[in-house]
Amino acid sequence: MRNSANAAWLVCLLLSATLVWAKVSSAEENNENYELMRLFVDTFEEIDRNYVKDIDRRDLIEAAIQGMLSKLDPYSNYISPEDLASFEQDVQQEFGGIGIQVHFDPERRELIVMTPLPGSPAYEAGIRAGDRIVSIEGKEVVEFELGKELNTAVLLLKGPPGQKVKLTVRHETPMGDSPEVAEGEKPDGADDANVEIRKASIETLEVTRDIIKVATVMGDRYNPDGTWNFMVNPEEKIGYIRLSHFSRNSASEMQAALKQLEKEGMKGLILDLRWNPGGLLTAAVEISDLFVDSGKIVSTKGRNTQERTWRAKKRGTFTGFPMAVLVNRFSASASEILSACLQDHARAVVVGERSWGKGSVQNVIELEEGESALKLTTASYHRPSGKNIHRFPKATPEDEWGVMPDEGYEVMFDTKQMLDYRRFRSERDVLRKEGPPASDYVDTQFLKALEFVHSKLTSTEEQKKAEEQPPEAKSAEKEAAELPRGFFVVPRMTVL
Repeated sequence: MRNSANAAWLVCLLLSATLVWAKVSSAEENNENYELMRLFVDTFEEIDRNYVKDIDRRDLIEAAIQGMLSKLDPYSNYISPEDLASFEQDVQQEFGGIGIQVHFDPERRELIVMTPLPGSPAYEAGIRAGDRIVSIEGKEVVEFELGKELNTAVLLLKGPPGQKVKLTVRHETPMGDSPEVAEGEKPDGADDANVEIRKASIETLEVTRDIIKVATVMGDRYNPDGTWNFMVNPEEKIGYIRLSHFSRNSASEMQAALKQLEKEGMKGLILDLRWNPGGLLTAAVEISDLFVDSGKIVSTKGRNTQERTWRAKKRGTFTGFPMAVLVNRFSASASEILSACLQDHARAVVVGERSWGKGSVQNVIELEEGESALKLTTASYHRPSGKNIHRFPKATPEDEWGVMPDEGYEVMFDTKQMLDYRRFRSERDVLRKEGPPASDYVDTQFLKALEFVHSKLTSTEEQKKAEEQPPEAKSAEKEAAELPRGFFVVPRMTVL
């Protein structure tokens, strides 16, 4: 009944649109629009009345909407009532749940806990990284519909705050994916003082859902108390901030992380935007404004909208330290606004790979009185220098698009290197009392960014010392500067 009513509502909306066009269009345009809308309505009615089988009217309308959008760019989408709640949760960074990150192993057909979120109901209930969720609300995970296991788990685990969800959990060893480790034994190399060994056991838990707030700003690793450690090099006071995407709270999270680093005496910063798909334009502008104290941040232009320019304000800006920004081929949209702004203002050097190349802005437009929505590309954005960012369908590598690393700072990852990094990062992001495990992995993109920040700090210190030295010491320093280069080696960080 609801589907029929909504379908009828949408048809009425289309017909109403024809009347609106009649008021604002010329007679010729009005006639053409009316004929096109009449064609659609006639087709809909014929299918509804005479197709050989009964068909859901809403399915027809949504298919027609999807068909129209398929003629546009890939970023314009229809958001159905079923998907709207999830979309809003992504934007708001919060939802009702128990606070765990999971992935599904298709070979073992197991739902594996990657990590509980600090202070979440799951963490308080004793769920840890590596645990296997056997069942949710009495439904066995092995019996979840093939190919929809994660979606099924999401639907069962999320819900109104205050309600309980019943889980059967199999606790494993800390890493949880080492079948060669027997119950109660330590993994190879484990230290008695640092590793909590938990025997494999089955436990049924009732966990009360709460509002889960997902942070978009992260550091290099968790502190024992569940907060992020943003100081990647305590000796040289170099900070490190990762931004997963741009949401409503991202700017305030970034400001809090910068204030924390400022208190700890930060002298340089690495901002990691790799694999950041973008998000809210407003968040990108606000974060850019934290690092740039004047000038243009970004401008937008649309077919039916006036050009708009966002400019930086001096108040609240964090300056006085060198910065490197990491990007790769999956850094897109809002992350390109931020990295392009910092590059054009010479506030930071860009390190890594050429970014994705998405220079378009989408507006979310309510449909059906808020029951569904349309995400429609309405404008393009332009970096402060005026250079193009958007990668058009027939663009070549020689064309102007995306954000390019600064000269001498391009570091490419092949597929294996990307997989190695993701594996390393997923292990390092697990909340453990004993901290992250030791690793021989070397992130060459990060090291290049570290090299830049280190060189800037070193040159600054040398300049200060030179100004303080007497003339005879300066002449000796000049002789030393004439020695062959090549002795400098970037110190390898123990954290990577």
